[in-house]
Amino acid sequence: MRDTTIAAFLSELAGKVPAPGGGATAALHAAQAAALLGMVARYSTGEKYAEHAAVVYAVIGETDELRARALDLAEADAAAFTAVTDAYRLPKGEERSLSIARALAGAAEPPARVAETAYRLVELCEALLPIGNRNLLTDVAAAAEAARAALTTARVNVEVNLGGITDEGTRAALLSRLAEVDSAAARAERVTAEVRTGLKT
Repeated sequence: MRDTTIAAFLSELAGKVPAPGGGATAALHAAQAAALLGMVARYSTGEKYAEHAAVVYAVIGETDELRARALDLAEADAAAFTAVTDAYRLPKGEERSLSIARALAGAAEPPARVAETAYRLVELCEALLPIGNRNLLTDVAAAAEAARAALTTARVNVEVNLGGITDEGTRAALLSRLAEVDSAAARAERVTAEVRTGLKT
């Protein structure tokens, strides 16, 4: 997935194949948010921004790491969903049921990690908004919207697997990792609203 072209990925996404699907797109939303923030931070260096240099350079380093992590999660999601389809192909019986439950728990893990990645990206949007290059604030808003899409898309891709996960501890742990999605999405929306308000003044 790292080496494919955008056109090829979208063609595969549109095809009648099990993966990539919504989980991979959630991860790519997060990757785009990280990339946008990295761009804004790189345009917020130099003498003019010296007062905030420590924060800006920290954002550059962290967003590069988060972008790489999100790409890894896109690939992990596709692999995990393939494991689910393989489990459903097994002969009916107790072993098939156990295999499906394990595969669904595995498939819920990448989008749960995407949500956690997106939480941090929203925080970085908030950190960069007041100190970043004023000419690129719409890109901070774009990053916030991409992070928000990552959050809500990741959540539904965890939730779709919960019904087949029989271990209550696993279900509860996954749900707890989604507990902040609504508040983080609202914070992302406020970043966008603040940018839009500034455009009108």
